[in-house]
Amino acid sequence: MARPACQQQLAVVLLMLALFLAAPSVISAVTCGQVAGYLTPCISYAMGHGSAPPEACCSGVRNLNAAARSTADRQAACKCLKQITGSMPALKPDIVAGIPSKCGVDIPYPIRPSTDCAKVQ
Repeated sequence: MARPACQQQLAVVLLMLALFLAAPSVISAVTCGQVAGYLTPCISYAMGHGSAPPEACCSGVRNLNAAARSTADRQAACKCLKQITGSMPALKPDIVAGIPSKCGVDIPYPIRPSTDCAKVQ
């Protein structure tokens, strides 16, 4: 019974990914489609499956961190992360917040619903 719910959530993520890929980015080089693409391998772990993020997830986190070079990029990535995680209630916020450190990546802001992305440098 939980399987259809996971499939439905994955379908929502893929739909969001397609919509974000189609939307042009005006203020930053990092798009929500790219953020979703980098972090899709993290979904299962972020739902509480597994004891550590898979390498594909960590690779995506590293690539996203490298792609978000400017303040505008980091703010855009922050906003996208909040949008994506907010639209998927099955994700566990504490697990999501811990993914960068578990992957050995230092990002300049916490991945939390309360993060003010406008203050991200």
